[in-house]
Amino acid sequence: MLIHWIWLATRPKLSDRVKVALLQHFRDPEEIYFADNGAYDHIEGLTQENIEALQDKILIPAEEVLDACNREKIHILTFQDAAYPKRLKNIPDPPIVLYYKGKLPDFDGLPLIGVVGTRKASPYGLTAAKRMGYQIAKCGGIVVSGMAFGIDAMAMSGALTAGKPVIGILGCGADIVYPPSNKGLFADTEKYGCILSEFPPGTPPYGWNFPKRNRIISGLSCGVLVVEAPEKSGALSTANHALEHGRDVFVVPANIDVPTAVGSNRLLREGAILAGSGWDIMSEYQPLFPDKIRKATGGNHQQAYADEVEEVAREAAKPMGKVAQKPKVPAPKSNKKEKSNKKVVDNKPSATYSDVNKPKPVLSADAQKIVDALAGGERLVDDVIAETGLPTGKVLSNLTILELKGVIKRLGGKRITLN
Repeated sequence: MLIHWIWLATRPKLSDRVKVALLQHFRDPEEIYFADNGAYDHIEGLTQENIEALQDKILIPAEEVLDACNREKIHILTFQDAAYPKRLKNIPDPPIVLYYKGKLPDFDGLPLIGVVGTRKASPYGLTAAKRMGYQIAKCGGIVVSGMAFGIDAMAMSGALTAGKPVIGILGCGADIVYPPSNKGLFADTEKYGCILSEFPPGTPPYGWNFPKRNRIISGLSCGVLVVEAPEKSGALSTANHALEHGRDVFVVPANIDVPTAVGSNRLLREGAILAGSGWDIMSEYQPLFPDKIRKATGGNHQQAYADEVEEVAREAAKPMGKVAQKPKVPAPKSNKKEKSNKKVVDNKPSATYSDVNKPKPVLSADAQKIVDALAGGERLVDDVIAETGLPTGKVLSNLTILELKGVIKRLGGKRITLN
């Protein structure tokens, strides 16, 4: 029953990996719900805190979520549904429940391309994002993005201009338009594509939700394109997830003097694939989708985009509205992603998603080991890996998270230090 899926998905203290492990051990959430307390003891990795969360059998909150879904015309896709994306299911920590509005695409039968970048993009970046979104769609791809202001919105707008559906991944409930300035894009995405969220209806756009949702953008996609991203940006987070998930990372080259492109240009230096057109990306997947992908160009209507680019750039220059503040309840710990060992891309919630007044972040045990290793001054990444004894992927993923949180900074030559 759906109510038991929602009950399991909303259990506090349970990571997505633990929820998946429970589903592998039991038949379904209903069996998990009715299991004797002793049955949980045999699940590897289950802590006492996890067991206590599972012993809370109150279904009223789940019933309220169901009522909200019915009221807001939000549909529910579960981990065991046939339509659940196989690519997403195969990442280390997939969400076991997705809430959506609009029409679900054929996730596995279509070439999905994640497009990410900064909110405060340059006019060049905004124009490139719209053009790339348009060309990807014309070549047969489906743009997946976070519906943030700036690069995300322009890429999705370009794909919609090409007459193709898009997929928007939210860091809040599927009933909440965020940022409010994207109201028109939200409506078009719901009408012609699909809006997805792992968060129940009514969930505000808390800052920590955005890095968490980035794994879904990567997990759904065949590859991820970074259009323009500064040194500290949420787009880096998405690119790191892409590397962890075995996805290709593409980057649109940009002016080396533009601060908003420092992070994305660094990705190129570290081995990301240069993309100057939508076909540069889609041609990589033509052998996998021979009947879906064909060469197409166009979308170079720079003058036609001028008014839209100017408006977006003007809005980006305004002070960012506050992301929802954390209530007096501990923030849910987002699952830390282990990264692959190479490129780093930037799609972190930039200033857009961060709460400048947020208290000092609580670090995971692995992240704290890395911070301790850096206490004596700058170190080489290889030295940190050796000293902490952590797997390379885990160190790299935590370094990116620490960098995005402002705890560390990179010095070049694989050297890092505490801020």
